Amino acid sequence: MFGANTTNELRGDYTHAKPDFTIDQDMRLYSAADQAMWRNLYCRQSRIVQGYASGEFLQGLKLLDAADRIPQLERISDALYKATQWRLVAVPGFIPDVAFFKHLSERCLPVTVWLRKPEEMDYLVEPDMFHDFFGHVPMLFHPVFADYVQMYGKRGLEAAGENALPLLARLYWYTVEFGLLESKDGLKTFGAGILSSAGETPFSIDSREPHRVRFALERVMRTRYMIDDYQKTYFVVRSLDELHRAMADDLRPVYRKLATATELDPGSTYAGDELVSAPAKVAA
Repeated sequence: MFGANTTNELRGDYTHAKPDFTIDQDMRLYSAADQAMWRNLYCRQSRIVQGYASGEFLQGLKLLDAADRIPQLERISDALYKATQWRLVAVPGFIPDVAFFKHLSERCLPVTVWLRKPEEMDYLVEPDMFHDFFGHVPMLFHPVFADYVQMYGKRGLEAAGENALPLLARLYWYTVEFGLLESKDGLKTFGAGILSSAGETPFSIDSREPHRVRFALERVMRTRYMIDDYQKTYFVVRSLDELHRAMADDLRPVYRKLATATELDPGSTYAGDELVSAPAKVAA
């Protein structure tokens, strides 16, 4: 996720960043403790996502071959490019919105190079390499989703000129980061924010607390999101093709329509919502 919504001091080392905010991944900087942390995170989360992750995610995860040590991004890029013409680029951490969108529009995924510390194993404020790699890369092996993310990048560049970044950010948040998918095997998740979290992976599917609402573009764009707790609402798509279609049309008329629309509370449901899980009380 791009860093427009953080007020924390950025954690990465930006001193050697190029104009496009990419850097060289120096594998020598990873300590034995970093490698051990990576193995622990990867082993634990690979086990947890079974039964919760979409088939598309699990298939992509098998192609990564990165369980034993911190991956060299260039090596994974070669395999990813053969599958969907995407590449991974190393970045220090959060990068400016326009730079982020430009990379996506060119089928390049920015991946943070630093890794969390042991005391942050279950929670950290700013996404690290494990989140970016484990959470995002598997889905980019799927051609429909890969095209959706590229189109999102192009729409992001448009939204920057329309003062509509908050609206588009919500779409990214509720799909790429926290999206749910209906499948023949039941409700599954494909969102990177969920699938890189040991706690939110089962919570998103099993818990009776959150609302699970059928995906609708304008509803998603109006809904605020939470950055410091599990989500209170998840949006459910019928297929990845539904996401692809959402990006196909010009979104600028939607931005203008919603410019003065009331923001929606993430903890409530509203008239017109189609609930995919247990019924929830409709807000007045």
